[in-house]
Amino acid sequence: MPAPVRLSVTQRTGEVVLAVTGRLDAQGAGAIWDATLRAVIAARGRSLAIDLAAASFCDLDGATLLAAAEAAHGGPATLLGATERTTALLALARTGLAAPVVPAPASSAGPQDMLAAGLASIAFAIGCLGETAIALVRLPRRRRMFRFGDFLLYAEQSGARSLPLAILLGYLMGLILAFQSAIPMRTYGADLFVVNLVSISLVRELGPLLAAVILSGRTGSAFAAEIGTMKVNEEVDALETMGIDPTTNLVLPRIAAVMLVMPVVTVVLELAGLLGMTTVMRALGFPLVTIIHQTQGATYVTDLVGGLVKSMAFGLAVALIGCRAGLATGVGPRAVGLSATAAVVGGIVATVVLDGVFALMFYRLQL
Repeated sequence: MPAPVRLSVTQRTGEVVLAVTGRLDAQGAGAIWDATLRAVIAARGRSLAIDLAAASFCDLDGATLLAAAEAAHGGPATLLGATERTTALLALARTGLAAPVVPAPASSAGPQDMLAAGLASIAFAIGCLGETAIALVRLPRRRRMFRFGDFLLYAEQSGARSLPLAILLGYLMGLILAFQSAIPMRTYGADLFVVNLVSISLVRELGPLLAAVILSGRTGSAFAAEIGTMKVNEEVDALETMGIDPTTNLVLPRIAAVMLVMPVVTVVLELAGLLGMTTVMRALGFPLVTIIHQTQGATYVTDLVGGLVKSMAFGLAVALIGCRAGLATGVGPRAVGLSATAAVVGGIVATVVLDGVFALMFYRLQL
């Protein structure tokens, strides 16, 4: 076990000598750091000499202590018994302590920078869409990369675990729509047609849209966080090194699982909404047979099929955006959180845009 480092201070006429004995490494420098600085501060105005003849070892930590002592004293010290290696390390430590700390310039993003960032994001999204299409075409030759167990796990996470929230949200939405519609329609004696209004709204628009919002908040953010964490930990790079396509292994199972469960979640949400509407209509005095008959007359198979097609398209968009956000994760402790936020925002925006496109298309096709 090495002997502990010791510091002795000798006062001479016009000079103070600091003698160091032992190993001047990280542990030794830390042990005598405060005592050394107090001694050199007290020696200001006189010359300073540091005797290293009895120092058995000195590394960069010890040289940093010597440079800090010179800086606290206000001038260079005379080294006694120092080796060439110690002198070189001291010169390096002096340079490091003398280097000014330049603060990072404040980032000011102008319109051109924002436009460039937006175009880069669009280009990356198009690239991810193209890679997904190519991976889908090559899937028959890469079946081993598509793990069926992961597909079932993603389907269970996206579908089964979303059902309680879908039921609650659907029931409350049907309840609220029926209450808010019954008040003005009762003025005209048309409160029976609240059933038509709520049924059509849920089946054609609100069911798929609310299911997509739930999916974006729960599943899209989860996909971004999972893949983002893998990207930060360089697991995605490891897959590429092993010859495994990340798009086939990570993206396709998630997209397929979401597109499979989205119609189920949508139907469950719509049934819960109809149940909430039925609760209100029963409270208003309408018999159950009348409510069922009115619902059957207001909605058609084309309405249900159109809503399910929209839900699958919404699921594709949300899953693809979530995976894209995960693959675009940068570095640093905030990267994964930013990717999850981008997945949620992007999924909701894409869902609303797609809903508008479907509305225009259904109008043109007179569906």
